[in-house]
Amino acid sequence: MNNLKTTNTLLLILVVPVVFYLLKILSFIFIPLVFSMFIALLFLPIMRWLQRRGVPKAISISIVILLIIGGLKIGSELIHLSSREIIATNDAFLEKAQIKLLAMLNSMEDFFGIELAKDRNFLNQFLNNDNFGNTISYIANTITMTLMTAFFVVLWLAESINFQKLMNSTILKKKHASIKTFRKIEKELIKFIKVKFLVSLGTGIFTGLACYFFDVSFPIFWGLFAFVINFVQMVGSFATIILLSIFAFVELDLNSILLFFVISITGVQVLFGSILEPIFMGKSFSINIITVLVMLMLWGFIWGIPGMIMSIPITVFIKIILEQFPQTKVIANIISGNDNVIQLPLKK
Repeated sequence: MNNLKTTNTLLLILVVPVVFYLLKILSFIFIPLVFSMFIALLFLPIMRWLQRRGVPKAISISIVILLIIGGLKIGSELIHLSSREIIATNDAFLEKAQIKLLAMLNSMEDFFGIELAKDRNFLNQFLNNDNFGNTISYIANTITMTLMTAFFVVLWLAESINFQKLMNSTILKKKHASIKTFRKIEKELIKFIKVKFLVSLGTGIFTGLACYFFDVSFPIFWGLFAFVINFVQMVGSFATIILLSIFAFVELDLNSILLFFVISITGVQVLFGSILEPIFMGKSFSINIITVLVMLMLWGFIWGIPGMIMSIPITVFIKIILEQFPQTKVIANIISGNDNVIQLPLKK
């Protein structure tokens, strides 16, 4: 038995890297598949509500698809507004940015006594043809991923891919346990997506209002950026503060206004990300901070930005599955940051 246990452990150690390697190589399939699963889980309660009222499945799927299209339409209109806002500006901003960044670069060179850049026209260098080509390629890949995600969402909603039956036949092997686990996964992930959406929406709105109040250009763009990037746990907040502070440094003079603006956008991130989000999530959704960082790095390495966005839902999914088996409950407790990780037997 000991030899068999050792062999299984060694096989597991060998299989896990292979699985992660396959996930990375086949990311063009797995990213839309996993992302569509989370989207479908969000709309499954609506599907069940419609079916209880006698609405045919085809019509229910059509209603859900129309809701998704409506959400995408609103998002595209916001992107259109922000792009028009940016295009409407002339080259004055780029010239001002070039002057300020050159002044900062010269100050750094004087302080360190070294030459940091030979080509001073780095803004034009950033906007060259190669970068433009990379942008077009990125947009094409995004469109392809979006279409594949939409296709998989329809399959999930039509139950062509039945997640509960898949768990029953592969992992849990018991119908009652698989249904119970599926409902728990559904409940927890829907809670996470709802809270994350509302928190990100509040972050985006108040970031945009801060830009408008302090007369920082492109408030719609920065509000939309803060909303989207906030879905990346922890990293999104820092990215918004750093990038927006650099942008404001170009536009605003080095005085108290710039300082108050940075304090304002930092306060927005702290209020929504560090205070409201944990309150709305509750203790049942708690995940160890070290686990969050590890999962962010792991899934960011495997799937890039989409992996970072989906890292927490994937972690919740793994935690709930591990809780179903006595042998892996300790790992689930470690992931959730539970104090009672190891229970020692009491002496009589």
